[in-house]
Amino acid sequence: MAGTLTNAYAPGQEASFWELAREPFRRNALLAASFGWMLDSMDVMLYSMVIPAAQRDLHMSSATAGLVMSLTLIAAAAGGIFFGFVADRLGRTRALSLSILIYCVFTGLCAFVQNVPELALCRMLLGLGMGGEWAAGAALVAETWPTKHRGKALGLVQSAWAIGYALAAAVVAVVMPHFGWRAVFLVGLLPALVTIWIRRKVKEPDTWNHAPKVSARRLFQGDLGRRTLVITAMNAASLFAWWGLFSWVPSFLSLPVSKGGHGLDILHTSSFTVLMQVGTFLGYISFGMLADRFGRKRVYITFLLVAGTLVPFYALAHTPMMVLLLGPLVGFWGSGYFSGFSVIASEAFPTELRGRAMGFAYNLGRIASAAAPFLVGYIAQSRGMAFGLMLTSSGFLIAGLIATRIRKEWSSVAP
Repeated sequence: MAGTLTNAYAPGQEASFWELAREPFRRNALLAASFGWMLDSMDVMLYSMVIPAAQRDLHMSSATAGLVMSLTLIAAAAGGIFFGFVADRLGRTRALSLSILIYCVFTGLCAFVQNVPELALCRMLLGLGMGGEWAAGAALVAETWPTKHRGKALGLVQSAWAIGYALAAAVVAVVMPHFGWRAVFLVGLLPALVTIWIRRKVKEPDTWNHAPKVSARRLFQGDLGRRTLVITAMNAASLFAWWGLFSWVPSFLSLPVSKGGHGLDILHTSSFTVLMQVGTFLGYISFGMLADRFGRKRVYITFLLVAGTLVPFYALAHTPMMVLLLGPLVGFWGSGYFSGFSVIASEAFPTELRGRAMGFAYNLGRIASAAAPFLVGYIAQSRGMAFGLMLTSSGFLIAGLIATRIRKEWSSVAP
């Protein structure tokens, strides 16, 4: 049936993951989505890493810095929904290339801002591209990999976020001490070169080429409407938790103890962040393997509940050593579930609506989550950073509760 994620990859269905990865069209789709997501992460997290320095230079409060991040997420939501339409109408690779180009250009322009409104504008325009990359890349991979290995493939794509986050920390550690925080953003221009390779080497999936054109109104009708509601709400809660927590982790590490931080210097802040991302990377990879073996829903809920339990211990850790030890665990459980969202969302919708469905569900969730960086920053000003971070625990737990409404047949029956 047109519009399904089928298992009709006859010889490949019985092949191993790595045998399939040697096929150029699968390998290139996986690489394109992974590079796009990795560089998306790097460009976005450069801001989180330089917040303390930018605050001093531009005279920003923590609440204002959080508001800038929240505006970025709102713009990302708009961009994601728009690029979902682009991905369904013009193709996954076109949407992927254009979104990467947009977020790279406006990351670079952040180096030249002179005040907070200019910074906010650049971050919002960057967000348009940032929001579009995920839906296009995830749909591309979902449509080129069979069910048996789809969890592992999308887990690898998601793991690229951790690499990008760690890369941002490394860039800041190398560049900022010598050239200042503005120069850090110039490095974000380089990923634009990836778009040339994508346009030349990555082909559109056959399922997209043969999919009928249908109205997006179907996403809000009948069983598809229920799927859209559950997946969007689940993602909104988990994104609230993630952005509220990880947007402020670098500041939590580097702010003075008197302001609720741990007073670490740039080198130690970057090192702690990289180690946390090692845990995050392992979480993304592990989720894909566990989900393919034990089921998407069960593993997804487990990750969320463990994350919600761990966050208060991390936020209340009194010594840098405890923060160091807990960081990779928080990264593992507090990020790894995103691999599950990629799989669950891609399998819940037919090909002809997949780009729009994933763009809508992921990015409408981003609108709801956009309040998180601001709220954490606002609370941190009066109650301390630890108290602000603890707020995010509720998001993980609520997302886990909503995820209990996922139905097994969503991934096995085509609408």
